[in-house]
Amino acid sequence: SPVRHEDLSKHQMHFEQYFISPKTRAAIDLALAQKRRIVAVGTTSLRALESAFTMGDQADTNLFITPGYQFQVVDALITNFHLPKSTLLMLVSAFAGTSTIQKVYQHAIAQQYRFFSYGDAMFLRKS
Repeated sequence: SPVRHEDLSKHQMHFEQYFISPKTRAAIDLALAQKRRIVAVGTTSLRALESAFTMGDQADTNLFITPGYQFQVVDALITNFHLPKSTLLMLVSAFAGTSTIQKVYQHAIAQQYRFFSYGDAMFLRKS
């Protein structure tokens, strides 16, 4: 959803419910212990994985990820190209770095990539 406040602390982030199974939790813990890469497919998955780090494996999260957020779990992200002034654009900017995202979006526009939910996707590494 678009952010309508200059002061980001005033933005009401929507809640999303998530559940991470014991088998998936074990795989995540093993990957973290072995320092292997954890790739989230989609921003909802990323928010769930990061939320589970502090909130447990089942909860409703309204985690609002903006530049400056310290990622604890996810190392890479596959996601689509998001709308301007959206919380999801802020999330990918926090993840890959604002300047990287600006360059990626400039390239996508120049190459006429498709944006939004049914468009092209990108693979991002944590900055």
